[in-house]
Amino acid sequence: MIDLPAPMFAIEMAQDAALMQVGPSPMPMRPSDLPIPRRRKQAEEEAGLVRPDLPQQDRLALCLAKAASDPDAAMVEVQTWLGESRDTGQQVRANQCLGMLRSNAGDFDGALEAFSQAVTGIPREQEVAGVPLMAMAGNAALAGGKTDEALAWFDRALAVKGFADNAALAAIQTDRSRALVALGRNAEAAGALDEAHRLAPEDAEGWLLSATLARRQDDLDRAQRDIEIAAKYAPRDPQVGLEAGVIAVLSGRDEAARKSWESVVAADPQGEAGRTAKGYLEQLGPAPKSVAPSPAEKPAP
Repeated sequence: MIDLPAPMFAIEMAQDAALMQVGPSPMPMRPSDLPIPRRRKQAEEEAGLVRPDLPQQDRLALCLAKAASDPDAAMVEVQTWLGESRDTGQQVRANQCLGMLRSNAGDFDGALEAFSQAVTGIPREQEVAGVPLMAMAGNAALAGGKTDEALAWFDRALAVKGFADNAALAAIQTDRSRALVALGRNAEAAGALDEAHRLAPEDAEGWLLSATLARRQDDLDRAQRDIEIAAKYAPRDPQVGLEAGVIAVLSGRDEAARKSWESVVAADPQGEAGRTAKGYLEQLGPAPKSVAPSPAEKPAP
């Protein structure tokens, strides 16, 4: 086994930050409108988190589409919408779009305010419709460095009775684990990820995060188990390959690490993951060359 030299350790810590904290993912294959590196979240947001009990869904969908293509025009549209709306449902949806726009612009405090206003506009008897918005508020708070407030939002969302979307609940647990890690409450973060696995056992990101957390806690057996599950569900994800290599090298399996990082370079040669993997490989050094035995060493026929 090799020791991680200082440059590799620095890269590894940067990788930890990308995996365990909220923020725009550096990986091109993980785009997101909100500061959550999760493709599932993006799909939910682009769909407008459709709820049949609140009106004006079509206008929200149009606002979200415009937010992706022309943010300035979308901001004008949403301000007009907020100014002319007297209906609570319209206000909720306008604030949802406003929160998205502010998140995309990096104004996480403004996004938190907008999502909070959206949640406030949902009647108590329809509270279940606000769960996704509570999760958005939590992520905006986390991205803005308000970790305690983020955790409160996630806990509030999970406390709502009757929300039956297991994939979304798993996502909230995963986001909650990030907040707990940021607060240094790693044991609770591991528990949140265990619950995420129960709710969405095929979600590769949750397994990747729990592998990273286990590795950071020096539980390499658990880390190896979890990264293998992540690789099963996302075999081409470069983040999974990077983490698999780090776990392997810390476990004394240099050739397995080399194989993982070479696969990342092949899959993402020009991207951030590929560059990171190349740096790891340079520090690991060339593969040992097999030396053929000399004639004197060859066994007699």
